Amino acid sequence: MTDWFYPAGTAAQAPWDLSIGGHDSLLEVPGWEHTGLRTVTFGAEPVTLEAAPEERIVIPLAGGDVTAVVAGETYHLAGRESVFHGPTDMLYTGVEQALELCAESGARVAVASAPARHEYPVRLVRKDEAPLELRGAGNCSREVRNFGTPAALEADRFIVCEVLTPAGNWSSYPPHKHDEEKEGETRLEEIYYFETRVTPDAPAEATDAIGYQRVYASDERPIDVNAEVRTGDVVLVPYGWHGPAMAPPGYDMYYLNVMAGPGPVREWLISDDPHHGWVRRQWDGAEVDARLPFGG
Repeated sequence: MTDWFYPAGTAAQAPWDLSIGGHDSLLEVPGWEHTGLRTVTFGAEPVTLEAAPEERIVIPLAGGDVTAVVAGETYHLAGRESVFHGPTDMLYTGVEQALELCAESGARVAVASAPARHEYPVRLVRKDEAPLELRGAGNCSREVRNFGTPAALEADRFIVCEVLTPAGNWSSYPPHKHDEEKEGETRLEEIYYFETRVTPDAPAEATDAIGYQRVYASDERPIDVNAEVRTGDVVLVPYGWHGPAMAPPGYDMYYLNVMAGPGPVREWLISDDPHHGWVRRQWDGAEVDARLPFGG
């Protein structure tokens, strides 16, 4: 059976800490063809990607500012201390563009990608331009940073966003799917890249920040993931119901979502698992978790 869970380090390809689904990735995942993700921890040298038939978006994760060179132009991205310290600048590169990245040693950056053909202009999305959504309510409250969604970014194929879930809350819930082209649903692969942290008020012995991710079958295609996740781990969702993503008490959770598919429209349309879709109605009139948004 195909592996859909990759703990940190198991999908590395120098200089990348993680390399899944990009045009030059050496990791072969049968049937995986529409999305890619790379992450890197900078040393002394710049990191480069050659021009390829894929669109990309550069996302600083931690360690401060990033400089990117695309098509002879230099872009300066205001980074952040960590994903839990608020949003960051992003850079959309377009298609068939070589990319060079520089940052301070120890800084970490993600590059999401998707095979693409249609050209859209390079765009620097400043952190205060990206729509911020507080989704759900009560212990299903989460923060969504929609910098790479159709309403926020012109692109060919991919949909990219960040989701942050406070300790004790559930996100990616109720379980849902997007694995068919039909009325009210689009077919999209999805990557979940996780980071976790111990909550700031936790005692000194709290050092192992964990979360959980569930994926299960929606039809005859088998898939069964119930993964304990930590920083750097990845869960791939080729099809099937997925959710919840759970942040246990004491540990905050972040995940970067990269979605793309073969359908005619670039749109996130989902179907809820009919056993659990009723949960959405419980949010009516309920308060959003006061800990959101992260970073104030």
